[in-house]
This record gives sequence, C-alpha cells and structure tokens, in this order.
Amino acid sequence: MELSGQVAIVTGAGRGIGRATALELAGMGADIVVAELDQAGAERTASEVKGLGRRVSVVKTDVTSRADLKAMADRARAEFGRIDILVNNAGIYRAALPLDVTEEHWDAIMSVNAKAVFFATQAVLPTMIAQKRGAIVSLASMAGKIGSKNNLPYNASKAAVVSMTKSLALAHAGDGIRVNCVCPGFVETDMWTAVAREQGKLLGMSADEFTRHRAGTVPLGRMERAEDVANVIGFLCSSKSGYMTGQALSVDGGLVMH
Repeated sequence: MELSGQVAIVTGAGRGIGRATALELAGMGADIVVAELDQAGAERTASEVKGLGRRVSVVKTDVTSRADLKAMADRARAEFGRIDILVNNAGIYRAALPLDVTEEHWDAIMSVNAKAVFFATQAVLPTMIAQKRGAIVSLASMAGKIGSKNNLPYNASKAAVVSMTKSLALAHAGDGIRVNCVCPGFVETDMWTAVAREQGKLLGMSADEFTRHRAGTVPLGRMERAEDVANVIGFLCSSKSGYMTGQALSVDGGLVMH
C-alpha cells in the first residue's frame, strides 16, 4: 500500500476524474477528504472509499471561497492530523467565440479553474511545510498547451495551472513538497457532455457527432476514461515519482506530443 498512512484531499471528488482519483488513492492506501459542493456526489464517493477500507471525511467546499478552502484544510488536520496530498481537480467548462466572451464568463472560468487552484494550495502549504513533505497535483488540460478558436478562457485558465505548477514547484522544492499537474485530453465525463454539446453547437454538429469526430483524432484510437487520468495522478502522488516536480504530464492518448 504505497500511500498507507497518508491523507489526501481531492477537490471536486463527487464525480468524473475527481471520483476516480479519490478511489485510486484510497486503493493505494490513503485516507480521503472529499472536498465537494455536490453533497449527493460526495456521499457516493465517500461510500465507495469506505468500501475500500479507508477512512473518509466529506467537506462541503466551494473552491471559489477562501473561507471554505481554509475550512477544508482545517478539517483535514483536525480529523486526520496531517495533509500529505492535495489534488486540485474541481473545474468548469464553457465555450464561446472570442467576441462572445463576457466578463462574467471570463471571471467564472478563471475563478474556479485557476484562482481556486492557487488558494487551495495555499491553504494546505503551511501543513506540508511543517511536515517537510507533500505532493500536490493539479488538473490542467491539453487545452493549456494549445490554442482554441472557441474556448479561449478555458485554455487560458489551464495554461495558468501549468504556469502556477512550475512556480510553486520552484518555491517549495526545498520544503520537500513536489508540485505537478496532468493535462488530460478528451475524457468521457459529465464535463465532456457539456463540451460536446457546446462545441458541437458552435460547429453545427450534434453532441454525438462531435464526440465521434474528436475520438477519431486520438492517436490511441479511443476516448479517455477518468481512470486513465487517475492512474497517472496516483503515480505522481507516490514515491515512484519522487524525482519529479514542476511537470505538466500529457495524458491524452497522444493528442499533444511535447
């Protein structure tokens, strides 16, 4: 059990990649803090974590609230006495052509996908610094490495995650804290349903047509599963990646090869 005795906070763990990650880390031996706004989803994940024999705590968390992020970290320390891992998974998606992006659209995307990643990290850093150890993994995206005609705020928010990962890794390597991010591609989750619907509409396709088209562009020949991402996150949280920090790992079936 590679992560036995460790405590992992996963934001947005009620569904999709967050849920798969919580279960992956629990399977590796970690106790889990499910930081999630959707309580029904959070309880489902918590029940599955318990089924794996691990301790679990559910903390209702709006990642755009500094107070909620502080409470998330405080609760983890109070219940488990430590914080070894933070997975910044919570995120949102909205598509629009550049001329149709409103200030509200921009702020909403940036607040959840970028600002919250930093302040969630800031909330756990004092504990990890005191422990002289920690692993932080954030969800960026292949979108953070490429451009987009109709997805600019989302792409910019994920590029920000890549940049923050490098800066935080540099700032805290001496504290024994490793900071990395993963860049998934076309992952079949609830978020992909929104992507396919919104992008398809902009391109004059149905959601199913858009998904089939995108799947056809993946070198490995299929859509991505949440578990494909969770497996790599588990690796980045383990000692097997102990000499890696500041990295943005593409986990995308070969869509972005650099």
